[in-house]
Amino acid sequence: MLAEAGIEATGCASLAALIEELDRGAAFIVVTEEAIATADLHPLSAWIDDQEEWSDLPFILLTTRGGGLERNPAAARHLDVLGNVTFLERPFHPTTLVSLARSAVRARRRQYEARARLIALRESETRFRTLFDTMDEGFCVIEFLDGPEGPMSDYVHVQANPAYERHAGIPNVVGQRVREMVPDEAEEWVALYREVLVTGRPMRFQRELVATGRHLELAAFRVEPLARREVAVIFQDVTERTRAERALRDLNETLERRVDDAIKERESALAQLHEAQKLETLGQLTGGIAHDFNNLLTPITGALDLMARRYGDDARSARLIDGALQSAERAKTLVQRLLGFARRQALETRAVDVADLVEGMRDLIVSSIGPAIELRITAAEALPAASVDPNQLELAILNLCVNARDAMPAGGALTLAMEYAEPGTAGAPPSPAAGYLRVSVLDTGTGMDEETLSRAVEPFYSTKELGKGTGLGLSMVHGLAAQLGGEFRLSSEVGKGTRADLYLPVASSAASGVSWRAEHAQRAIDRTFSILLVDDEELVRLGTAEMLREMGHSVTQAAGGGEALARLAEGLAVDAIVTDYMMPRMDGAEFAARVHARYPELPVLVVTGYAGGDLDIGVPQLAKPFRQADLAAALVRLTSHEAAPLAVAQGAG
Repeated sequence: MLAEAGIEATGCASLAALIEELDRGAAFIVVTEEAIATADLHPLSAWIDDQEEWSDLPFILLTTRGGGLERNPAAARHLDVLGNVTFLERPFHPTTLVSLARSAVRARRRQYEARARLIALRESETRFRTLFDTMDEGFCVIEFLDGPEGPMSDYVHVQANPAYERHAGIPNVVGQRVREMVPDEAEEWVALYREVLVTGRPMRFQRELVATGRHLELAAFRVEPLARREVAVIFQDVTERTRAERALRDLNETLERRVDDAIKERESALAQLHEAQKLETLGQLTGGIAHDFNNLLTPITGALDLMARRYGDDARSARLIDGALQSAERAKTLVQRLLGFARRQALETRAVDVADLVEGMRDLIVSSIGPAIELRITAAEALPAASVDPNQLELAILNLCVNARDAMPAGGALTLAMEYAEPGTAGAPPSPAAGYLRVSVLDTGTGMDEETLSRAVEPFYSTKELGKGTGLGLSMVHGLAAQLGGEFRLSSEVGKGTRADLYLPVASSAASGVSWRAEHAQRAIDRTFSILLVDDEELVRLGTAEMLREMGHSVTQAAGGGEALARLAEGLAVDAIVTDYMMPRMDGAEFAARVHARYPELPVLVVTGYAGGDLDIGVPQLAKPFRQADLAAALVRLTSHEAAPLAVAQGAG
């Protein structure tokens, strides 16, 4: 009957054979009641219980008394064992059997279709779980809950992947409520995700998770159906990117200001460069002018020296000559200051009576500050000598006085005070055992605010109007103090004036009013030499020759190095050579080198009016202008080998 209906069927002689066939697969089973009435049904029951969850194998049981429990008490047992069973009472019409068989086939086919869907679902779940666990972005599913604050006022994390903690910085979130996790900001998170749940519209946004300081980029969407009250969230940590974007935004916002600052800095640098170039040009010009001045002053001072010796007995002549000598000495000091400004004079320190030096500057300071300012000079008793370069110290004090004058446009009082600062004195810098001599310049002017005071000693910094100052005065004073081994300090208050303290190291010996040149001057009278004098300036050469002859020396003159070398080659015998430095075709250094190469024992003294007597040429030097005593002392040292080869002999004052 089944074959005629197009259904393939296999007969089984026993339950064991049936189970073997079932392992190969079947759509349904037709079994007679007699076959199972007295048989052991445990193997069949175990096979049925071991079916996969999608399988529910249909049975058609052929009975003789029907399937109802009222007519067939064994039906309950058959139902328990076979499960999905349909009872067919014999005799039956073939159509009935075929109908039941086709229904069983259709049901079994639906089971296989369900199996396919289940397998696909499991594969999908596996893929989802793999993606869920391995994706780089953080992912979670949240379920809304009702709370004391109202319906859907809280949510709990029902799922979260491993990347959640890495991006959000919060571990073990599954089962946690947001109001417990981040109570201070929970309300805002609830409002955002509740909108997604209620409206069903996905949302993309960026927000900071304040509790961990992370900036998150998030996307949220509703999990259907709405009744589940679930929202899925995918997110990633964009903290570094946010910071970079913020930095870029700030950079762009400040770009214009920074460009303006850069332009101002460039203009300031160009202005400083211009000032430096101008000062360099002035320095070169000053050096040249100083050279010419020294050449002019040398014969003047020499002639005045000689006149003082010859006419010193006449009171009127002596007074006039002495006045002329004092003017020459002041001109000489001025030239030395010009050389110092041009950086062409070496720093020569010695023991100096600073009180005497300042007193000697009184007239110069008074004329510099003008009649509207009262000058007061005070000095403590028994002040020790300071180890300084007197010329540079004069220039520094004058700079400080001029600055004080400019700070008192309506007049005022300027005080110059000198006192000894013992080691360890409050306010004094760390000092050597001998302590410091403090020179203080105090004014009653406008004073400076903190910003101006902090920059006062910077090179080129000036508060004066354009053309009224270079901004180098205080920086030169500061540099001099440091070079001497002392210190320079400024204190000021707006409206209450300024105080400048210059700390000078105390000298190890007392100041002497008599130089070594004066000490050796008398010795030159009793010693006469044969001297070769070389100078291209006739007036200077004649004046120097006259001073030498006045001292009793014999002098042979030459107008240049070439002529002098020719005289020596002809056999001229001399005890010493005095030569100018700046000469055409052959300068004094080259001439001295040639002399030493041919006559190594012949001493050479180089006279220079250009670099202040500090040329690095390896021979003794004498700076112009010089007086007879300076020249005499230099010759004594030159011929008695008292001076080291590089010793520098400079003019008095």
